[in-house]
Amino acid sequence: MEIVGVRVELPSNQPIVLLKEAEGTRYLPIWIGGNEATAIATALEGVVPPRPLTHDLLRSVLDAVGALATRVTITEMRDSVYFADLEIDAGGREVHISSRPSDAIALAARTGTPVFALEAVMDDAGVEFEDESEEAEVDRFRKMLEEVTVEDFLGED
Repeated sequence: MEIVGVRVELPSNQPIVLLKEAEGTRYLPIWIGGNEATAIATALEGVVPPRPLTHDLLRSVLDAVGALATRVTITEMRDSVYFADLEIDAGGREVHISSRPSDAIALAARTGTPVFALEAVMDDAGVEFEDESEEAEVDRFRKMLEEVTVEDFLGED
C-alpha cells in the first residue's frame, strides 16, 4: 500500500491517514490521533525535528540493536478500531508485535517499511472512487496535502 498522506476529515476535524492499494483502486482511511497525524505528516514531508519524536526513538532503538522493521500489516478492524502487526527482523529472528496502525505507519514512514492490509480489511473498510472522478479526487486530496502543515494538527493551547 502507498501512504497517500494525512488529512483532517471535516466536519469532525478528526485526522486520518489514507492508504492506497499498490495494485488496485481502493483506499483505506484510518482515523488517528493528532499526535500520530503530526508524526506521520512530518515523516512524509522529510521534516527532521530538533529532538527525536517517539517514532524516531523507536527507529534509533531498532538501528542500535541491529533490528529492522520489515513489514506493517493492517490485520483487522473490529468495532471501528483498526489493528496492525509490525514485523521485525531481529538478527534473523522474525518477531511480530501487535501495534496501533498509526504507530506502525509512523515508523514505516521513517524507515521505508512496506505497509499492507489484509484483503478482509480492504473488503470491509476499503473505499473505491468512481472511475470517472477518481483521478480528480486524488488530485484534490494531493493538492490539499501540499498545503497542509504540521501546525494544522497541533491542538490549541
